Amino acid sequence: MDFLAEDNLCGRTLLRLVSRGNAIIAELLRLSEFIPPVFRLDNKRDQEVYGDIITDFSYFRQQDYFDHNIEKRPDLQDLDEQFRENNIDILTRFYLAFESIHKYVTDLNRYLEDLQEGVYIQQTMESVLLNEDGKQLMCESLFLYGTMLLAVDMKFEGVIRERMLVSYHRYSSARAVTDSNIDDVCKLLRSTGFSPVPGAKKPANYPESFFKRVPIRPVFISMVIGRLRSDDIYNQISAYPLPEHRSTALATQASMLYVILYFAPEILHNQQAKMREIVDKHFPDNWVVSVYMGIIVNLVEAWDGYKAAKTALNNTIEQGNVREQAMKYEQCVTKLNPLVKQQLKEGVLTEEFVLDSIPKLMNIIRECNVTIHWMLLHTVESGADLNKRCRQLREQVIADSRYNPGVLFELLLNTAQLELKLKEMFKQMLHDKQIKWEQCKKEGSERVAELGEVFSGTKPLTRVEKNENLQAYFNETAKQITSLSYEDSTSAGRKIVQLIQALEEVQEFHQLEANLQVRQFLADTRKFLHQMIRTINIKEEVLITMSIVGDLSYAWNIIDNYTGYMQQGIKRDPSLVTKLRATFLKLASAMDLPLLRINQANSPDLISVSQYYSGELVTYVRKVLQIIPETMFGLLGIIIKMQTSQIKEVPTRLEKDKLKEYAQLEERTKVAKLTHDISVFTEGILMMKTTLVGIIKVDPKQLLEDGIRKELVKRVAYALHQGLIFNPKSKVSELIPRLNAMGAVMDGFRRSFEYIQDYVSISGLKIWQEEVSRIINYNVEQECNSFLRSKVSDFQSLYQSKDIPIPKFAPVDASVNFIGRLAREVLRITDPKLTTYIDQMTAWYDNKSKQEIITNRLFTKVQKSLGTFGLTGLDRLLCFMIVRELQNFLAVLQRGVLRDKSWLDMFASLMKSLNPVRGIVANATKVYPQACTKASKMWQLFLEVILKVGQIQLLRRQIAFELNFSCKFDSKFLACALQTFNESLLANIEAHYQDPSLPYPKEDNPLMFELTSYLECAGINNPLNKIYVTTQRLAYLPLLNFLFVISQLSRLQYVKAVGDLVCKKPTDGLDGVPFVVGTITLLKQFHKENTDHFLALLGQYVRSMVDSTASNSKSTGLSEEVVNVLAYLEMYMYYSELPRKAVEAHIPSYLFDEFRSNVQT
Repeated sequence: MDFLAEDNLCGRTLLRLVSRGNAIIAELLRLSEFIPPVFRLDNKRDQEVYGDIITDFSYFRQQDYFDHNIEKRPDLQDLDEQFRENNIDILTRFYLAFESIHKYVTDLNRYLEDLQEGVYIQQTMESVLLNEDGKQLMCESLFLYGTMLLAVDMKFEGVIRERMLVSYHRYSSARAVTDSNIDDVCKLLRSTGFSPVPGAKKPANYPESFFKRVPIRPVFISMVIGRLRSDDIYNQISAYPLPEHRSTALATQASMLYVILYFAPEILHNQQAKMREIVDKHFPDNWVVSVYMGIIVNLVEAWDGYKAAKTALNNTIEQGNVREQAMKYEQCVTKLNPLVKQQLKEGVLTEEFVLDSIPKLMNIIRECNVTIHWMLLHTVESGADLNKRCRQLREQVIADSRYNPGVLFELLLNTAQLELKLKEMFKQMLHDKQIKWEQCKKEGSERVAELGEVFSGTKPLTRVEKNENLQAYFNETAKQITSLSYEDSTSAGRKIVQLIQALEEVQEFHQLEANLQVRQFLADTRKFLHQMIRTINIKEEVLITMSIVGDLSYAWNIIDNYTGYMQQGIKRDPSLVTKLRATFLKLASAMDLPLLRINQANSPDLISVSQYYSGELVTYVRKVLQIIPETMFGLLGIIIKMQTSQIKEVPTRLEKDKLKEYAQLEERTKVAKLTHDISVFTEGILMMKTTLVGIIKVDPKQLLEDGIRKELVKRVAYALHQGLIFNPKSKVSELIPRLNAMGAVMDGFRRSFEYIQDYVSISGLKIWQEEVSRIINYNVEQECNSFLRSKVSDFQSLYQSKDIPIPKFAPVDASVNFIGRLAREVLRITDPKLTTYIDQMTAWYDNKSKQEIITNRLFTKVQKSLGTFGLTGLDRLLCFMIVRELQNFLAVLQRGVLRDKSWLDMFASLMKSLNPVRGIVANATKVYPQACTKASKMWQLFLEVILKVGQIQLLRRQIAFELNFSCKFDSKFLACALQTFNESLLANIEAHYQDPSLPYPKEDNPLMFELTSYLECAGINNPLNKIYVTTQRLAYLPLLNFLFVISQLSRLQYVKAVGDLVCKKPTDGLDGVPFVVGTITLLKQFHKENTDHFLALLGQYVRSMVDSTASNSKSTGLSEEVVNVLAYLEMYMYYSELPRKAVEAHIPSYLFDEFRSNVQT
């Protein structure tokens, strides 16, 4: 029975195990790119912030102390909970990957036990190892476990693993209790002390001590090593018949042996005979091996601490042997390059030539691949070069082989091209094989039959006499040809050879050479018979051998060293992309190794593993071809510079004598040449056919567009980062000059896209808008992360992309990126403590110099430099800042003031003296000041929050004006449609509340949510009406707000010329408009009754103060306190769009009339 048959439980169990092993390694490699940086604790900030909640396995020794330390500090509890929310998903995935390693080795041990105990009928460990498939899978199962351990230590440093496992254990305690594996996983993956940093000292007994953590049967290890030592388990030597190619043929087996020997370190240390045998068979001429998917190991360094292994390897790395090998491969490179080029010349690789030269071509391909394999591995730079002996060997190889990376890379390119052409030809020939056979058979039999007719005498042919014997002979031969069977190709081949020989003899013995036509007929028949033999020889074995020989999996990582040569080649000749396509396809063959077993097992992991490796390769393809957009943008920069600074714009009307001056022939010729160069680069990439790389289809047009997008994103992001850096200590703000410069830069990018789009066949405006919006939205998202408990990681972001990544830059100040710096600079220069906002002018003025600082033109400049996306992004960030301010203030209020009995008693006592609110307070001039003085401890914090919120709200209001204006100007139909839609929707909602039977959008209907985002982008919103935070009912909030307002109004005065409240002294640090807007915003977060109560208290204050003034016969008119409150209320009504009757319900209208007539005029 076939070992891998569906009904063979023993074989299928082992196959599924090996399949899972390959999938685990792919998952480990994938996850290694997503390690949260915070677990590294490699900078001072992370250590200070997270040092108390992230720990290694020392946690298990002092768990109570660690947990108690967090529990006793509310700030740490909050941080710990926030950290859990942000990282539990990714930690769970990491843990499952780590757990799968332990589960794998547990299942392997269970399988070996089942074999031993006879669970699988008629199968033992010995019988499985005698079976060809069984032998391969048994060796692979152990090798993959070893590779997992090496990979996990290489990609996840020990201390990082421990921190992640401890965090997972703490945050998933429910699962950890029920899951007994976590202890075993921690024991297996505790830190080994190994560091992947080049030059780091290797721990003692590493990695054998790591490999021993979960014991595996010694008999199994010994038998696997025995098979690998003695057998060619993958039958590779048949593809490499020459004895000098044996080490390349056994390279896969050698890498398995390298890993598995760590399970039996006594062989490496003491058993010299075995090690000598292993080295002589697998490493006679090579000492650098590829372990798995490009993981490279230098045996000189790896075996340095093992006596027997080191001694055995000495013969290989002996100076004479190294020189001999290096010189041999140098001669091969010199000889093979012209030979391969000769085969690639147009017209050489015809079908006939290929069929006649299969052995010769296979020898060339074999020789090329062996040479490339040895040269790439033994000249690669690696961490092992820090070892003196390794460095000396590499330097000797480079010197003796006269290593030229450009020449070697050329050989790789040409070999890949030759292989690709031959594979395509063979596939086509295999497809057409039977059709051609039948066609040649038909043609051959027809010609021989015609000759029979000629010798019958019935068919006239010049000077051919009737010959019944020849007629019978040719008729019989025609029957023989017709009877040839395609299915029995071996028998048919022998018959064809006999028929060819017979036709040659009949021509010779019957003197038929004299007749030219008969001779031609015989020659044609022989030609068709020869073609049939060639067609028989087209076998799939050739393609299989080519795939084995052409394996490039060892270069999965090394190839990156040659990226520079690829890119320089493309710059010189863009058509090189077609040859690179062949190299990329050759590299894609590396995926066959991990996917073979997964595919055989019909595992659901096939798609995800294929996706990962294909994605990695496509990313590399993009990286190589990125040189084309980079070069294009370089040329484009020169064109734009010439267009803006050298080439004059031709006027509509031009005098004849100035024609030459405006012609500027040289400059225009240069621009035309540069434009042509750009179009040539475009053609280069478009010459590459649509290619299936693994399971990902690579479309050259899409590749070009993505490359252009990537380069655009890189340049624009860098320009925004560099252009929007401000000096906070500068006396004169740099904001306006920086925005002007940024506007010019962005305009240059926009113009360049407009110019180039037709030459490279792309939608320039679409790409520009999509990518700029993505850059700004991503930066806004990252800046807003500092305000969120649940952070948005890069892999969760809607705006970040692996193919077209948005670069991240190190912060230069408290902000994360440019959008934060812009927002904080605007807030700095419009600080209400230093400036005064005049609404009629929509401008901010300096308190001391009275000079204009900022006007509404600021946001026009932001619009010009960052576009609508920039303005809406800035607006969104300002929203988060308001939320943060309000949340912090309300938290202080709830935890401090409203839980303090003394405060509550004071408020209760005051409310008692003020009730009823519609009445008048006796002795108002004493009651109010005393209450304000008692609560004065709160005013500084209250004032800072109110002014900050008011300032941000004014900025948001200005942004909304600018967005609305630009929307009406640039897209009036959109503005009108949104306005109408909004009004009709509001009318429907109001109608629903009057009559609930009418329709209303359901909770899952995204209409209102999506319309809101459109309205905010179009500026059709009032920020002052927005509710930013959800709140609970707070006792005495209107009273507290009222006391705060009247306490601060004494520092303000009403100025008729301005029409607003302004500070009395420039040093007071209080601006009227932000003050009013801030209080409006705070009250807006609560139920409407709070605003009504607040206005009622202000009304009572005004009436009481007027009454107090009236009783004093010396005073005439309104007092300053009353004027300020009335001015405050006028401003309150204006900014909050509150109806006048709401205020006049508490204050007689004649007081407002007097205020307007005596004060405002």
